[in-house]
Amino acid sequence: MACPFFVPISKSEDIAWLHSSRLPLGAGWNGQCAAPGHEGAVPNHDELKDFCNMGYASSCPRIPAQRPWDAVRFSVSRDQSSRLELWFVCELGHRPAGHGTLEYDVTRESWTTTHPEPRIQKLADCYLQSYLQRRIQSASKNLTSSEHSN
Repeated sequence: MACPFFVPISKSEDIAWLHSSRLPLGAGWNGQCAAPGHEGAVPNHDELKDFCNMGYASSCPRIPAQRPWDAVRFSVSRDQSSRLELWFVCELGHRPAGHGTLEYDVTRESWTTTHPEPRIQKLADCYLQSYLQRRIQSASKNLTSSEHSN
């Protein structure tokens, strides 16, 4: 459940994340704030760790009082090797406030359906990047295991 006003730029290698693969975007990210009046602000490490990457940042000084969402969740609903389907749920007050499906063509390396809000689409891009990296690592481990068993 990342903050819907967070614009990730790069994976965070300098923050000590406990189980970073369990984070809402599949990894910790550095980035910028896109909250109205704070566009381009660079959150510090504590803000990245406690608010931006986690959502529900009601104590964040930049979060607008009136907002459509508090957090966004993503999950892979279908992995058909060459095609991925992601579900997203936007939440407000710990309740669904919007949901839908995004599709990605792995072969073409492009989205076939996207979210109309660019910030949410950027979060989906980051989630997808983390997912695909784990998928490659898993396939690599399986290949190495099968080579050792022969």
